[in-house]
Amino acid sequence: MVTCYLRYVIDPDKVAEFECYAKLWIPLVNKFGGQHHGYFLPSEGANNIALALFSFPSLAAYEQYRIDSFKDTECMAAFDYAKQTKCIQSYERSFFKPVFGN
Repeated sequence: MVTCYLRYVIDPDKVAEFECYAKLWIPLVNKFGGQHHGYFLPSEGANNIALALFSFPSLAAYEQYRIDSFKDTECMAAFDYAKQTKCIQSYERSFFKPVFGN
């Protein structure tokens, strides 16, 4: 299993728009075989940082999701929404291997 960690720098005046964007992506990741663990919006501290975590069975499955998402009309609509609202200023992506207790 591989977990994708996304750290977003968002427009602090467009948190509501980013939340809408997040709600679009949760079912889409699940649709393509991933498990979304949620988005995390600013609360206390920095007002322009948001996070997301989701997992796929393997890096290959994640890479297939990325390919397929660029062909999917719902995914493209979500990408377009972010562009139109300009709620995301930048993001970075990292991958982790989860460790679970016994």
